[in-house]
Amino acid sequence: MIKIILSDIDGTFLKDDKSFTDLHAEALKAVVAKGLKFVFVSARMPEAIYPITDAIGMAHTPVISYGGGFVLTEDEEIIFDKKISATDAQGVLAAMNRWEDITINFYAGRRWFVEEIDSRVQFEMDITGATAEVAHFDELLSEKIFPNKIMIICEPPTCREMEIELGKKFPALNVVRSAPYLLEIMDKSVSKATGIEVLLKHYGYTVDEAIAFGDNYNDIEMLQLIPQSVVMANAPDDVKKLAAHVTDSNEAGGIYTYLAKRGII
Repeated sequence: MIKIILSDIDGTFLKDDKSFTDLHAEALKAVVAKGLKFVFVSARMPEAIYPITDAIGMAHTPVISYGGGFVLTEDEEIIFDKKISATDAQGVLAAMNRWEDITINFYAGRRWFVEEIDSRVQFEMDITGATAEVAHFDELLSEKIFPNKIMIICEPPTCREMEIELGKKFPALNVVRSAPYLLEIMDKSVSKATGIEVLLKHYGYTVDEAIAFGDNYNDIEMLQLIPQSVVMANAPDDVKKLAAHVTDSNEAGGIYTYLAKRGII
């Protein structure tokens, strides 16, 4: 019996323009109305996830944010919080001084810090609905505020170079581009699968009582963990091969299509 629905956000629940289809709004409402859990699993911070349920007119659902590094229940209770170590946080921020024209974003729990609000930060605030705070990173570290995630916004050639060099220099960190212009850095032990395992244990559910929806490479560990894995039609072909099922695209309400076909909603 299915008890929990897990969904990636960008490219899965949301359309390419970052809005959502009426079908996906209906799917979320129907899942919750049936007493099932609907959980967003994303690299986003919680404050960039909650505006989705707010816009649909729903109470907050459980969230797995920072790609599995920060997990909250529907009551916003923190049940998992994996930070980058103090040594690696200091080291990686210092290493970034050699590059110019980069925007560094420091995410700690439910807070997002930047050293200035430039046009790139403003764009991120506009598309996510979250609000950045201005702070000096060295002061945050001295106050023992450590990041769950550091995200760099930069030109694609710079992002490629940083991904290679920082990845070599900091083996305990996962340094990966989530878009040509976005570089995300988290503790290497973190994945969507680890966050899901924490949440399933909290509720007493098994992987066989879950369905997972995703669309991209950063969903692979989640899709491999959950036997009833579903990818969107817009997913790359090699991601589709790893899932049990393929549904309609994010633009066509593929989550609704699959859940309705299964008789879950």
